[in-house]
Amino acid sequence: MTETDFRRLALGFPEATESAHMDHPDFRVRGKIFATLGYPEMGVGMVKLFPDQQKDFVRAEPKVFAPVNGAWGRRGATYVRLKVAKKASVMRALAAAWRNTAPPKLVAEHVGGDSSSGARRR
Repeated sequence: MTETDFRRLALGFPEATESAHMDHPDFRVRGKIFATLGYPEMGVGMVKLFPDQQKDFVRAEPKVFAPVNGAWGRRGATYVRLKVAKKASVMRALAAAWRNTAPPKLVAEHVGGDSSSGARRR
């Protein structure tokens, strides 16, 4: 997985846009960040998961996913080591991050069913 691949996948979600925060690219849905790229170093992405989702991803693929250091990581922010990541795994993580961040009505429009069909709010 390359940074270009990560960017293309992230921008493939409905209403996803690329912006920048603290001099590195981020990916937003309706103004809210769901993923970033290139921080703290090149070759690393970040997805905003819920803590229980983070545990599942890290447990399943510890060489790919790792909690971000500090409070952000305890809240679910998760590093993605792109060099060892497979497209399918990154796509699942980005999809979860997008669903977690997008407004429930937008999720329902694109995932199907009611607004609880994948978006969880905490």
